[in-house]
Amino acid sequence: MASTQHTPTELEAAGDLVLPAADELAGRFPLTPNAHPATPEEYNEIMSTLAFGKKFTDHMAHMRWTREGGWDDRGVIPYGPLELTPGASVFHYCQSVFEGIKAYKREDGSVWTFRPGYNAARLNHSARRLALPELSREDFVASLVDYVRADVKWVPEVDGSSLYLRPFMFASEEFVGVHPAGVVDYYVIGSPSGPYFKGGLSGVAIWVEREYHRAGPGGTGSAKAGGNYAASLLPQIQAEAKGFSQVCFLDTYEGKY
Repeated sequence: MASTQHTPTELEAAGDLVLPAADELAGRFPLTPNAHPATPEEYNEIMSTLAFGKKFTDHMAHMRWTREGGWDDRGVIPYGPLELTPGASVFHYCQSVFEGIKAYKREDGSVWTFRPGYNAARLNHSARRLALPELSREDFVASLVDYVRADVKWVPEVDGSSLYLRPFMFASEEFVGVHPAGVVDYYVIGSPSGPYFKGGLSGVAIWVEREYHRAGPGGTGSAKAGGNYAASLLPQIQAEAKGFSQVCFLDTYEGKY
């Protein structure tokens, strides 16, 4: 009888590696406190609304990569606008990838995430596909730890809610030319959020898309890249106009899987 033993995928193998405890990683991203945090009124409004991805906390984690020096300039800094010139490579060639992970508050007041090693592995998989630098799993998790500890008051306690964490990196070097950037910035921001879908945990209606495709062999479909999501917006709009919440994209060969 043929063996049915599962061979781990690249992401499974990387994600299953044991990570150090949060306390061992804490402090890699030193905190610069925000001198102008949200007012009590602003905080209460955000925490009572919990609109997914609409409002953000007082801080963000950051580090920068350069071709000459690697990853450096780690810190948790005040949340605010980024300084980029119109010539920043990301605007022209879309070298940008991201992740999504939730921080939950438990009954004992502690805050947890679910298998962040897998998110670290997937971010690196995406980065590799777009010729962006990879980062260590320890730096990835440390950025979450130090950021969440700085803004722990923003982790909601309502059932089904979370502090949605958005790690992302992009090419910030100023140039117009088709080659990988030599300067890349990485950030983690967070949004106190309720359920992603308006119906909470109830079922959603899904449109089966037959004209547009999300991925194909040899493409970037396995990368969590911003451009992939931009290409999905038109079919998403069309599906919503028909009364559906999400889109199911079919295979490019036969259009039925």
